[in-house]
Amino acid sequence: MYSSFKEQAIEYARKAVAEDNAGNYANAFPLYMNALEYFRTHLKYEKNPKIKDAIMQKFNEYLHRAEEIRAVLDEGGPGPAANGDAAVAARPKTKPKDGSDGEDGDKDKFRAGLNSAIVREKPNVKWSDVAGLESAKQALHEAVVLPVHFPHFFTGKRRPWRAFLLYGPPGTGKSYLAKAVATETDSTFFSISSSDLVSKWMGESEKLVSNLFQMARESSPSIIFIDEIDSLCGQRGEGNESEASRRIKTELLVQMQGVGHSDDKVLVLAATNTPYALDQAIRRRFDKRIYIPLPDVKARQQMFKVHLGDTPHNLTESDYEVLARKTEGFSGSDIAVCVKDVLFEPVRKTQDAMFFIENSNGMWVPCGSKQYSGAVQISMLELAAQGLAAKILPPPISRRDFDKVLARQRPTVSKSDLNVHERFTKEFGEEG
Repeated sequence: MYSSFKEQAIEYARKAVAEDNAGNYANAFPLYMNALEYFRTHLKYEKNPKIKDAIMQKFNEYLHRAEEIRAVLDEGGPGPAANGDAAVAARPKTKPKDGSDGEDGDKDKFRAGLNSAIVREKPNVKWSDVAGLESAKQALHEAVVLPVHFPHFFTGKRRPWRAFLLYGPPGTGKSYLAKAVATETDSTFFSISSSDLVSKWMGESEKLVSNLFQMARESSPSIIFIDEIDSLCGQRGEGNESEASRRIKTELLVQMQGVGHSDDKVLVLAATNTPYALDQAIRRRFDKRIYIPLPDVKARQQMFKVHLGDTPHNLTESDYEVLARKTEGFSGSDIAVCVKDVLFEPVRKTQDAMFFIENSNGMWVPCGSKQYSGAVQISMLELAAQGLAAKILPPPISRRDFDKVLARQRPTVSKSDLNVHERFTKEFGEEG
Protein backbone atom coordinates (compact mmCIF):
# COMPACT_ATOMS: atom_id res chain seq x y z
CA MET A 1 0.00 0.00 0.00
CA TYR A 2 2.70 2.49 0.97
CA SER A 3 4.37 2.22 -2.43
CA SER A 4 1.38 4.06 -3.90
CA PHE A 5 2.16 7.02 -1.62
CA LYS A 6 5.68 7.17 -3.05
CA GLU A 7 4.36 6.98 -6.62
CA GLN A 8 1.87 9.77 -5.93
CA ALA A 9 4.61 11.88 -4.36
CA ILE A 10 6.93 11.40 -7.35
CA GLU A 11 4.16 12.27 -9.78
CA TYR A 12 3.26 15.48 -7.91
CA ALA A 13 6.96 16.40 -7.65
CA ARG A 14 7.45 15.83 -11.39
CA LYS A 15 4.53 18.14 -12.20
CA ALA A 16 5.73 20.72 -9.67
CA VAL A 17 9.23 20.87 -11.15
CA ALA A 18 7.78 21.16 -14.67
CA GLU A 19 5.57 24.10 -13.62
CA ASP A 20 8.45 25.62 -11.67
CA ASN A 21 10.86 25.47 -14.59
CA ALA A 22 8.17 26.96 -16.84
CA GLY A 23 7.85 29.91 -14.43
CA ASN A 24 4.30 28.99 -13.32
CA TYR A 25 5.07 29.43 -9.62
CA ALA A 26 1.47 29.79 -8.44
CA ASN A 27 0.78 26.36 -9.95
CA ALA A 28 4.05 24.84 -8.76
CA PHE A 29 3.59 25.67 -5.07
CA PRO A 30 0.45 23.54 -4.35
CA LEU A 31 1.96 20.68 -6.36
CA TYR A 32 5.11 20.81 -4.20
CA MET A 33 2.94 20.78 -1.06
CA ASN A 34 0.98 17.75 -2.29
CA ALA A 35 4.25 15.95 -3.05
CA LEU A 36 5.54 16.72 0.46
CA GLU A 37 2.37 15.34 2.08
CA TYR A 38 2.66 12.05 0.15
CA PHE A 39 6.40 11.79 0.89
CA ARG A 40 5.66 12.37 4.60
CA THR A 41 3.03 9.60 4.60
CA HIS A 42 5.36 7.21 2.78
CA LEU A 43 8.12 7.85 5.34
CA LYS A 44 5.80 6.56 8.10
CA TYR A 45 5.69 3.12 6.52
CA GLU A 46 9.10 2.79 4.82
CA LYS A 47 11.35 0.37 6.75
CA ASN A 48 14.54 0.50 4.67
CA PRO A 49 16.85 3.13 6.28
CA LYS A 50 18.72 3.86 3.02
CA ILE A 51 15.48 4.50 1.15
CA LYS A 52 14.23 6.64 4.04
CA ASP A 53 17.42 8.74 3.92
CA ALA A 54 17.06 9.22 0.16
CA ILE A 55 13.40 10.22 0.49
CA MET A 56 14.21 12.58 3.38
CA GLN A 57 16.87 14.28 1.26
CA LYS A 58 14.38 14.85 -1.57
CA PHE A 59 11.75 15.93 0.96
CA ASN A 60 14.06 18.62 2.33
CA GLU A 61 14.95 19.81 -1.17
CA TYR A 62 11.31 20.12 -2.21
CA LEU A 63 10.36 21.74 1.10
CA HIS A 64 13.13 24.31 0.68
CA ARG A 65 12.03 25.08 -2.86
CA ALA A 66 8.35 25.36 -1.84
CA GLU A 67 9.26 27.76 0.98
CA GLU A 68 11.31 29.82 -1.47
CA ILE A 69 8.39 30.11 -3.87
CA ARG A 70 5.89 30.84 -1.09
CA ALA A 71 8.01 33.66 0.30
CA VAL A 72 8.19 35.42 -3.06
CA LEU A 73 4.53 34.84 -3.92
CA ASP A 74 3.52 36.27 -0.53
CA GLU A 75 5.45 39.43 -1.42
CA GLY A 76 3.67 39.66 -4.78
CA GLY A 77 6.79 39.05 -6.85
CA PRO A 78 7.06 36.98 -10.04
CA GLY A 79 8.74 34.08 -8.27
CA PRO A 80 12.31 32.88 -7.66
CA ALA A 81 14.58 31.94 -10.51
CA ALA A 82 14.93 28.27 -11.35
CA ASN A 83 17.65 26.47 -13.24
CA GLY A 84 17.13 22.89 -14.42
CA ASP A 85 15.64 20.74 -11.68
CA ALA A 86 14.09 23.54 -9.65
CA ALA A 87 14.03 21.75 -6.31
CA VAL A 88 17.66 20.71 -6.49
CA ALA A 89 18.82 24.04 -7.92
CA ALA A 90 17.47 25.91 -4.90
CA ARG A 91 20.24 26.62 -2.42
CA PRO A 92 20.12 28.09 1.12
CA LYS A 93 20.58 31.83 1.19
CA THR A 94 21.44 34.36 3.82
CA LYS A 95 18.90 37.02 4.51
CA PRO A 96 19.55 40.29 2.61
CA LYS A 97 20.60 43.19 4.77
CA ASP A 98 19.23 46.22 2.99
CA GLY A 99 18.19 48.02 6.13
CA SER A 100 14.55 48.17 5.04
CA ASP A 101 13.30 45.76 7.67
CA GLY A 102 13.91 46.48 11.32
CA GLU A 103 13.28 44.16 14.23
CA ASP A 104 9.63 45.23 14.45
CA GLY A 105 9.18 44.61 10.75
CA ASP A 106 10.61 41.12 11.14
CA LYS A 107 8.28 40.41 14.04
CA ASP A 108 5.24 41.57 12.05
CA LYS A 109 6.28 39.40 9.12
CA PHE A 110 6.76 36.32 11.32
CA ARG A 111 3.42 36.86 13.03
CA ALA A 112 1.62 37.37 9.75
CA GLY A 113 2.91 33.99 8.62
CA LEU A 114 1.90 32.31 11.89
CA ASN A 115 -1.59 33.82 11.85
CA SER A 116 -2.66 31.13 9.39
CA ALA A 117 -1.87 28.53 12.06
CA ILE A 118 -4.55 29.87 14.41
CA VAL A 119 -7.73 27.77 14.22
CA ARG A 120 -10.41 30.46 14.29
CA GLU A 121 -13.40 28.17 13.70
CA LYS A 122 -14.13 25.32 16.06
CA PRO A 123 -13.59 21.92 14.37
CA ASN A 124 -16.93 20.72 15.86
CA VAL A 125 -15.46 17.53 17.34
CA LYS A 126 -16.80 16.89 20.85
CA TRP A 127 -15.34 14.68 23.58
CA SER A 128 -18.25 12.29 22.98
CA ASP A 129 -17.19 11.92 19.34
CA VAL A 130 -13.86 10.43 20.45
CA ALA A 131 -14.51 6.75 21.10
CA GLY A 132 -12.59 5.27 24.03
CA LEU A 133 -9.33 6.93 25.18
CA GLU A 134 -10.94 7.83 28.51
CA SER A 135 -7.62 8.28 30.33
CA ALA A 136 -6.30 10.63 27.63
CA LYS A 137 -9.53 12.64 27.59
CA GLN A 138 -9.50 12.94 31.37
CA ALA A 139 -5.88 14.13 31.43
CA LEU A 140 -6.55 16.72 28.70
CA HIS A 141 -9.71 17.84 30.50
CA GLU A 142 -7.66 18.40 33.66
CA ALA A 143 -5.04 20.35 31.73
CA VAL A 144 -7.26 22.43 29.46
CA VAL A 145 -10.82 22.82 30.75
CA LEU A 146 -10.44 22.88 34.54
CA PRO A 147 -7.77 25.65 34.73
CA VAL A 148 -9.97 27.95 32.62
CA HIS A 149 -13.27 27.36 34.42
CA PHE A 150 -11.97 26.55 37.90
CA PRO A 151 -8.69 28.46 38.35
CA HIS A 152 -9.09 28.38 42.14
CA PHE A 153 -8.53 24.60 42.03
CA PHE A 154 -4.89 25.18 41.12
CA THR A 155 -3.33 26.71 44.20
CA GLY A 156 -0.21 25.91 46.17
CA LYS A 157 1.81 23.19 44.47
CA ARG A 158 -1.08 21.98 42.29
CA ARG A 159 -0.41 23.02 38.70
CA PRO A 160 -2.07 21.82 35.50
CA TRP A 161 -0.10 19.74 33.00
CA ARG A 162 1.64 21.98 30.51
CA ALA A 163 3.00 19.63 27.80
CA PHE A 164 1.36 16.51 26.35
CA LEU A 165 2.81 14.04 23.87
CA LEU A 166 0.25 11.82 22.17
CA TYR A 167 1.92 8.87 20.46
CA GLY A 168 0.70 5.70 18.81
CA PRO A 169 0.24 3.98 15.45
CA PRO A 170 -1.09 5.98 12.49
CA GLY A 171 -4.85 6.45 12.36
CA THR A 172 -5.63 5.97 16.05
CA GLY A 173 -7.12 9.43 16.60
CA LYS A 174 -4.28 11.61 17.90
CA SER A 175 -5.10 14.57 15.65
CA TYR A 176 -8.81 13.92 16.16
CA LEU A 177 -8.31 14.22 19.91
CA ALA A 178 -6.54 17.55 19.35
CA LYS A 179 -9.57 18.76 17.36
CA ALA A 180 -11.78 17.83 20.31
CA VAL A 181 -9.53 19.91 22.58
CA ALA A 182 -9.89 22.87 20.20
CA THR A 183 -13.69 22.47 20.16
CA GLU A 184 -14.23 21.97 23.87
CA THR A 185 -12.14 24.89 25.11
CA ASP A 186 -12.22 28.66 24.87
CA SER A 187 -8.47 28.74 24.33
CA THR A 188 -6.66 30.13 21.28
CA PHE A 189 -5.64 27.08 19.28
CA PHE A 190 -2.45 27.10 17.16
CA SER A 191 -2.18 24.13 14.77
CA ILE A 192 1.45 23.91 13.62
CA SER A 193 3.24 21.78 11.03
CA SER A 194 6.90 21.68 10.05
CA SER A 195 6.32 23.96 7.03
CA ASP A 196 5.07 26.71 9.39
CA LEU A 197 8.36 26.77 11.30
CA VAL A 198 10.98 26.01 8.65
CA SER A 199 12.42 29.00 6.78
CA LYS A 200 15.03 29.23 4.05
CA TRP A 201 16.71 32.21 5.74
CA MET A 202 19.46 31.46 8.21
CA GLY A 203 18.27 32.23 11.76
CA GLU A 204 14.59 32.79 10.88
CA SER A 205 13.27 29.35 11.92
CA GLU A 206 14.14 29.82 15.59
CA LYS A 207 12.62 33.32 15.46
CA LEU A 208 9.42 31.78 14.15
CA VAL A 209 9.41 29.38 17.12
CA SER A 210 10.05 32.25 19.54
CA ASN A 211 7.29 34.38 18.02
CA LEU A 212 4.88 31.46 18.08
CA PHE A 213 5.27 31.04 21.84
CA GLN A 214 5.15 34.79 22.39
CA MET A 215 1.88 35.00 20.45
CA ALA A 216 0.51 32.05 22.46
CA ARG A 217 1.37 33.77 25.75
CA GLU A 218 -0.23 37.04 24.62
CA SER A 219 -3.39 35.12 23.57
CA SER A 220 -3.53 32.88 26.66
CA PRO A 221 -5.16 30.66 27.59
CA SER A 222 -3.85 29.00 24.43
CA ILE A 223 -2.84 25.64 23.03
CA ILE A 224 -0.01 24.94 20.59
CA PHE A 225 -0.63 21.70 18.71
CA ILE A 226 2.40 20.36 16.80
CA ASP A 227 1.46 17.46 14.53
CA GLU A 228 4.18 15.02 13.43
CA ILE A 229 6.62 16.61 15.87
CA ASP A 230 9.24 13.98 14.97
CA SER A 231 9.72 15.76 11.61
CA LEU A 232 10.96 18.81 13.56
CA CYS A 233 12.61 17.22 16.56
CA GLY A 234 14.45 14.07 15.53
CA GLN A 235 17.48 12.76 17.37
CA ARG A 236 20.36 15.22 17.51
CA GLY A 237 23.60 14.14 15.96
CA GLU A 238 22.04 12.21 13.09
CA GLY A 239 23.99 12.38 9.85
CA ASN A 240 21.26 14.16 7.89
CA GLU A 241 20.56 16.77 10.59
CA SER A 242 21.05 20.32 9.39
CA GLU A 243 22.19 23.34 11.35
CA ALA A 244 18.71 24.86 10.96
CA SER A 245 17.14 21.72 12.45
CA ARG A 246 19.47 21.89 15.49
CA ARG A 247 18.61 25.54 16.04
CA ILE A 248 14.86 24.87 15.87
CA LYS A 249 15.17 22.12 18.48
CA THR A 250 17.27 24.29 20.75
CA GLU A 251 14.76 27.16 20.58
CA LEU A 252 11.84 24.78 21.14
CA LEU A 253 13.59 23.38 24.23
CA VAL A 254 14.14 26.90 25.59
CA GLN A 255 10.54 27.95 24.98
CA MET A 256 9.04 24.77 26.42
CA GLN A 257 11.20 25.14 29.50
CA GLY A 258 9.68 28.60 29.95
CA VAL A 259 6.16 27.29 29.42
CA GLY A 260 6.58 24.56 31.97
CA HIS A 261 7.89 26.81 34.72
CA SER A 262 5.73 29.92 34.48
CA ASP A 263 2.06 30.63 34.90
CA ASP A 264 1.46 31.62 31.28
CA LYS A 265 -1.51 29.29 30.60
CA VAL A 266 0.03 27.83 27.45
CA LEU A 267 -0.37 24.12 26.78
CA VAL A 268 1.88 22.36 24.25
CA LEU A 269 0.18 19.38 22.65
CA ALA A 270 2.14 17.24 20.19
CA ALA A 271 1.49 14.06 18.24
CA THR A 272 3.82 11.51 16.69
CA ASN A 273 3.68 8.05 15.12
CA THR A 274 7.38 7.44 15.83
CA PRO A 275 8.13 8.32 19.48
CA TYR A 276 11.59 6.74 19.45
CA ALA A 277 12.61 9.18 16.70
CA LEU A 278 12.15 12.11 19.09
CA ASP A 279 15.17 13.82 20.59
CA GLN A 280 15.57 12.75 24.25
CA ALA A 281 15.65 16.31 25.57
CA ILE A 282 12.44 17.17 23.70
CA ARG A 283 10.81 14.00 25.00
CA ARG A 284 11.61 14.96 28.58
CA ARG A 285 9.91 18.33 28.14
CA PHE A 286 6.58 16.54 27.76
CA ASP A 287 5.52 15.82 31.32
CA LYS A 288 2.56 13.73 30.08
CA ARG A 289 3.29 11.09 27.43
CA ILE A 290 0.11 9.22 26.57
CA TYR A 291 -0.15 6.14 24.38
CA ILE A 292 -3.07 6.29 21.94
CA PRO A 293 -3.53 2.59 21.10
CA LEU A 294 -5.72 0.80 18.60
CA PRO A 295 -9.38 1.03 19.66
CA ASP A 296 -10.79 -1.78 21.79
CA VAL A 297 -13.99 -3.62 20.89
CA LYS A 298 -16.32 -1.11 22.59
CA ALA A 299 -14.56 1.83 20.98
CA ARG A 300 -14.82 0.18 17.56
CA GLN A 301 -18.52 -0.38 18.10
CA GLN A 302 -18.98 3.31 18.91
CA MET A 303 -16.87 4.34 15.89
CA PHE A 304 -19.14 2.45 13.50
CA LYS A 305 -22.13 4.31 14.94
CA VAL A 306 -20.43 7.71 14.78
CA HIS A 307 -19.21 7.31 11.20
CA LEU A 308 -22.53 5.91 10.00
CA GLY A 309 -24.35 8.81 11.65
CA ASP A 310 -27.89 9.44 10.41
CA THR A 311 -27.38 7.65 7.06
CA PRO A 312 -30.42 5.34 6.50
CA HIS A 313 -29.58 1.80 7.64
CA ASN A 314 -31.19 -1.24 9.24
CA LEU A 315 -28.36 -2.29 11.57
CA THR A 316 -29.23 -3.46 15.08
CA GLU A 317 -27.15 -3.20 18.23
CA SER A 318 -26.09 -6.83 17.82
CA ASP A 319 -24.91 -6.02 14.26
CA TYR A 320 -22.62 -3.31 15.65
CA GLU A 321 -21.26 -5.79 18.21
CA VAL A 322 -20.48 -8.33 15.48
CA LEU A 323 -18.75 -5.68 13.34
CA ALA A 324 -16.64 -4.58 16.30
CA ARG A 325 -15.51 -8.15 16.96
CA LYS A 326 -14.70 -8.74 13.27
CA THR A 327 -12.42 -5.69 13.10
CA GLU A 328 -9.85 -6.67 15.72
CA GLY A 329 -6.59 -4.84 14.90
CA PHE A 330 -8.28 -2.06 12.93
CA SER A 331 -7.35 1.54 13.67
CA GLY A 332 -9.90 4.33 13.87
CA SER A 333 -8.78 5.43 10.42
CA ASP A 334 -9.30 1.89 9.06
CA ILE A 335 -12.87 1.88 10.39
CA ALA A 336 -13.53 5.33 8.92
CA VAL A 337 -12.33 4.09 5.50
CA CYS A 338 -14.48 0.96 5.85
CA VAL A 339 -17.63 2.95 6.62
CA LYS A 340 -16.89 5.41 3.82
CA ASP A 341 -16.72 2.48 1.40
CA VAL A 342 -19.93 0.98 2.81
CA LEU A 343 -21.77 4.29 2.35
CA PHE A 344 -21.40 3.82 -1.41
CA GLU A 345 -22.73 0.25 -1.48
CA PRO A 346 -26.42 1.37 -1.77
CA VAL A 347 -25.40 3.70 -4.61
CA ARG A 348 -23.65 0.82 -6.40
CA LYS A 349 -26.74 -1.36 -5.96
CA THR A 350 -28.91 1.39 -7.41
CA GLN A 351 -26.59 1.85 -10.40
CA ASP A 352 -26.49 -1.89 -11.14
CA ALA A 353 -30.18 -2.63 -10.51
CA MET A 354 -32.37 -3.74 -13.41
CA PHE A 355 -35.61 -3.84 -11.39
CA PHE A 356 -37.20 -1.08 -9.30
CA ILE A 357 -40.30 -0.85 -7.10
CA GLU A 358 -42.31 2.33 -6.50
CA ASN A 359 -43.04 2.63 -2.77
CA SER A 360 -45.99 4.30 -1.04
CA ASN A 361 -44.19 7.67 -1.06
CA GLY A 362 -43.75 7.58 -4.82
CA MET A 363 -40.01 6.83 -4.56
CA TRP A 364 -38.37 4.23 -6.79
CA VAL A 365 -36.28 1.71 -4.82
CA PRO A 366 -34.04 -0.94 -6.47
CA CYS A 367 -34.96 -4.57 -5.92
CA GLY A 368 -33.19 -7.81 -6.66
CA SER A 369 -35.46 -9.32 -9.31
CA LYS A 370 -38.87 -9.26 -10.99
CA GLN A 371 -40.11 -11.73 -8.36
CA TYR A 372 -40.92 -8.81 -6.07
CA SER A 373 -44.56 -7.75 -6.30
CA GLY A 374 -44.85 -4.56 -8.34
CA ALA A 375 -41.27 -4.78 -9.66
CA VAL A 376 -40.65 -2.97 -12.95
CA GLN A 377 -37.78 -3.90 -15.27
CA ILE A 378 -36.02 -0.59 -15.75
CA SER A 379 -32.57 0.90 -15.05
CA MET A 380 -31.54 3.96 -13.05
CA LEU A 381 -30.58 5.82 -16.23
CA GLU A 382 -33.94 5.01 -17.86
CA LEU A 383 -35.78 6.36 -14.81
CA ALA A 384 -33.65 9.49 -14.92
CA ALA A 385 -34.42 9.90 -18.63
CA GLN A 386 -38.11 9.94 -17.72
CA GLY A 387 -37.50 12.86 -15.36
CA LEU A 388 -37.62 10.69 -12.23
CA ALA A 389 -34.01 11.16 -11.06
CA ALA A 390 -35.12 12.92 -7.86
CA LYS A 391 -37.51 10.04 -7.15
CA ILE A 392 -34.79 7.35 -7.09
CA LEU A 393 -34.00 6.24 -3.53
CA PRO A 394 -30.98 4.03 -2.69
CA PRO A 395 -31.75 1.22 -0.22
CA PRO A 396 -30.70 1.51 3.43
CA ILE A 397 -27.30 0.19 4.46
CA SER A 398 -27.33 -3.39 5.72
CA ARG A 399 -24.99 -5.75 7.59
CA ARG A 400 -24.38 -7.54 4.30
CA ASP A 401 -22.89 -4.32 2.89
CA PHE A 402 -20.38 -4.23 5.74
CA ASP A 403 -19.55 -7.92 5.30
CA LYS A 404 -18.85 -7.32 1.61
CA VAL A 405 -16.46 -4.43 2.30
CA LEU A 406 -14.72 -6.11 5.24
CA ALA A 407 -14.02 -9.17 3.08
CA ARG A 408 -11.61 -7.08 1.01
CA GLN A 409 -10.19 -4.72 3.67
CA ARG A 410 -7.21 -5.39 5.93
CA PRO A 411 -5.84 -3.46 8.93
CA THR A 412 -2.96 -1.09 8.13
CA VAL A 413 -1.09 -1.34 11.45
CA SER A 414 1.32 -4.27 11.74
CA LYS A 415 2.16 -6.25 14.86
CA SER A 416 5.74 -4.96 14.74
CA ASP A 417 4.46 -1.36 14.80
CA LEU A 418 2.39 -2.15 17.88
CA ASN A 419 5.35 -3.81 19.61
CA VAL A 420 7.44 -0.64 19.14
CA HIS A 421 4.78 1.57 20.76
CA GLU A 422 4.13 -0.88 23.59
CA ARG A 423 7.85 -1.00 24.36
CA PHE A 424 8.03 2.80 24.38
CA THR A 425 5.03 2.89 26.75
CA LYS A 426 6.80 0.56 29.21
CA GLU A 427 9.92 2.72 29.12
CA PHE A 428 8.60 6.28 28.95
CA GLY A 429 4.81 6.58 28.61
CA GLU A 430 1.47 5.67 30.06
CA GLU A 431 -1.70 4.07 28.77
CA GLY A 432 -4.34 6.33 27.22
